[in-house]
Amino acid sequence: MNSQQVHLASRPQGTPSKDNFELVTVALPELKEGELLVQNTWMSVDPYMRGRMIDRKSYIPPFQIGEVLEGGAIGEVTQTNNPDFPVGSKVSSMLGWRSHFVSDGTGLTLLPTTPLPEQTFLGIMGMPGMTAWTGLFRIADLQPSDTVFVSAASGAVGSIACQIAKMHGCTVIGSVGSQEKADYLLSLGVDAVINYKETEDLTQALAEVAPQGIDVYFENVGGEHLEAALNNMNDYGRIAVCGLISQYNATEPQPGPSNMAMLIIKKLKMQGFIVFDHWAHYGEYAQQMGQWIAEGKIKYEETVYQGIDQAADAFIGLFEGKNKGKMLVKL
Repeated sequence: MNSQQVHLASRPQGTPSKDNFELVTVALPELKEGELLVQNTWMSVDPYMRGRMIDRKSYIPPFQIGEVLEGGAIGEVTQTNNPDFPVGSKVSSMLGWRSHFVSDGTGLTLLPTTPLPEQTFLGIMGMPGMTAWTGLFRIADLQPSDTVFVSAASGAVGSIACQIAKMHGCTVIGSVGSQEKADYLLSLGVDAVINYKETEDLTQALAEVAPQGIDVYFENVGGEHLEAALNNMNDYGRIAVCGLISQYNATEPQPGPSNMAMLIIKKLKMQGFIVFDHWAHYGEYAQQMGQWIAEGKIKYEETVYQGIDQAADAFIGLFEGKNKGKMLVKL
């Protein structure tokens, strides 16, 4: 059995290009006792993976040149010598960016029986949804009276954060980069949307749609967005720092916001977080989100590329704003 794999061919300088990736075919070994063969059916591409392409110490080891990349995936067991994983079982793993793999079961999770499509466990029922929930409730201590500002608000995490905050009784403002994405957010019930690409002064634009000020900022972008949020935060506001996508492809260190003194003046709390540190609470999240979806209280979007040979295009598309909701590759 062979496996198609996407390897890191070179480390990106600035925005990744297709030259940074290589599609290779690798022969897989015969199954040993206790092992199983998984054929991936869906794989995830996520912005955080850009950081792993840089050779530096971080909360997770960097990808190595000439080796297969990895990311969230859903697959089906097609051969097995492991009674815990019968043929036909659906499993989630972090062994994406490959068509097939052999495993002894380590790191594999059997998907629960659910009416939801299997790929939702890479999106709303997986890491992105859990990230939105964690940032709002466990980091920002969301309250029903809050005014919430979400950047990258039409993406996999942002769109869920917006809807959770609305269900919790909050006033919600989102920032996006196109009119199509703005219309999508408004259809979800978001109170106001800023198209930052058509805005000369983001601080002023945010002040106009949130004259009452911002209590919670869900940070996905950084840079100008963070500066505008700091200028508009209310006293004792909370900032949950999930990502800084505006800086991921920078070739040199970016200047910080010029108004960091607002943290002191307004007595703000600003905290970064990694969702995997909170995974012990996933069961609580999954039960709640499954109920919300079943009741029609929350919606989700997926942008799907077809075939593992499109994985690099899908990943690059994250930084070009080509996704609405979760970016996925169907294998």
